[in-house]
Amino acid sequence: MHAAGSRREAPSDPADRHDALWLGVDLGTQGVRAVLVDDHGTVVGSGEDTLLRDHRDGPRHEQDPEEWWSAACRATRAALAARDPGDGRPVGAVSVDGTSGTLLLQTADALPVGPALMYDDARAADETAAIRALGAGHVQSTWALPRLVRLAREGRLAPGLRAAHQGDHLSGRLAGEAVPTDTSQALKTGYDPRSLSWPHTLIDSLGIDPAVLPDVVAPGTTVGHVTPAAARASGIPEGTPVRAGMTDGCAAQVATAALEPGLWCSSLGTTLVLKGAAPQPLRDPSGVVYNHRNPDGGWLPGGASSTGTGRLNTDLGGHDLDQLTARALRLGVPGGATYPLAGTGERFPFAVPGARGFDVGPGSGPADPAARLNRIAHGLAYVERLSLDALAALGADTAGPVTAVGGAVRNHWLTALRADVLGRTVLVPAHTGSAFGSAVIARAPAGRLAATARAMVRVAHRYEPDPSRADELDHGYRRLVAALREKGWIGAPRAPREATA
Repeated sequence: MHAAGSRREAPSDPADRHDALWLGVDLGTQGVRAVLVDDHGTVVGSGEDTLLRDHRDGPRHEQDPEEWWSAACRATRAALAARDPGDGRPVGAVSVDGTSGTLLLQTADALPVGPALMYDDARAADETAAIRALGAGHVQSTWALPRLVRLAREGRLAPGLRAAHQGDHLSGRLAGEAVPTDTSQALKTGYDPRSLSWPHTLIDSLGIDPAVLPDVVAPGTTVGHVTPAAARASGIPEGTPVRAGMTDGCAAQVATAALEPGLWCSSLGTTLVLKGAAPQPLRDPSGVVYNHRNPDGGWLPGGASSTGTGRLNTDLGGHDLDQLTARALRLGVPGGATYPLAGTGERFPFAVPGARGFDVGPGSGPADPAARLNRIAHGLAYVERLSLDALAALGADTAGPVTAVGGAVRNHWLTALRADVLGRTVLVPAHTGSAFGSAVIARAPAGRLAATARAMVRVAHRYEPDPSRADELDHGYRRLVAALREKGWIGAPRAPREATA
């Protein structure tokens, strides 16, 4: 990663001024975003569009894939139209990311059949239990595999149909035919990233015709080219290579360049997600840590907590957080902290379905709103440190800097506090988000994703830890950890060990 505003050597070849541009598309729950990026990480155009037809009814959560397509076309047209009219550089490739676990059925020419079952559709609980009964205890109810089993039991897997994930479905629309999925999107449909194969014994036992499963390739692999019809709809030039993407979470990690051992990205918004890199998958008996394949080789371990800034909305909704932050700056380290769960249940760095947020230490009663913010902020930073400590105990290298993304980075006081609690440098990139990461994936040659991300990701802010606060913050952190042990949510501390394959 290079610092924002750092001087770059002038290109030795004038042709460098005509390098290609790279298009990244992020297909999320509420909308679609597209960014057009050059080789140096400069965003030269962006566009977005909102998804309005989101169908939720109890455990049911569906969306219309046709709306994905129309919204994506409006977003890509806007991104392409936003560049300088005199910029004649071609679009080198496009890559699309999507939400992890979202599943739909499509035809061989990538047309959707029925609605998409979203990542949090919870109607496949019985199917999850059946899968676990067959020995696949790692499968979770939020995975796509139980949804696929449900579709099979309902008789909806008609001959000729194929299962698709959100990102590769949109890639198929651009290419005019069903395209392979990638290793990250296939993970929650049961794909084994270690053997690089579908678990056919399990699939057969579940009554799924293996012909419905897509081929799987590495992210960044060219899977097709934009057709004339797709070019007219999307504005993307005909013949542009379409490259396999990743899940939105993995694409967001790419956008931080945290793709080598020792580097971690921490996304703090409504929830907290940590992702890093390791030469071997992290073996976690509790199942709260997952491992994606690193396209460069090795693994991308991570975990998603249910803690996050959602607790601020719960406790301080209606307050001006900027004003409260100005007051909290003068309060120092509080005597206690809040474990910042907004709802029920924790999933990382430990799994306790019935967990609820709580306060620990003095001053936990009714408090001034600024003091409440101070306790929650320290709790957020302590959970982040606990998560890194848990990853280190599994053998991860966590010695490097942490790149922070998510809505919380807008609060400089909170980000500086996180650096102080973690005792390490915290970096904030100039451009974040899954669409930017997808543009990097579109640009990266095979085996060069980390190097490409280093060249394209710029640092906007750098926070160094204040050693004078280390002892006081360490005491607060250990008080929270002790409370978690008393509740039985975590066990005795484990010494870091080396990960094995």
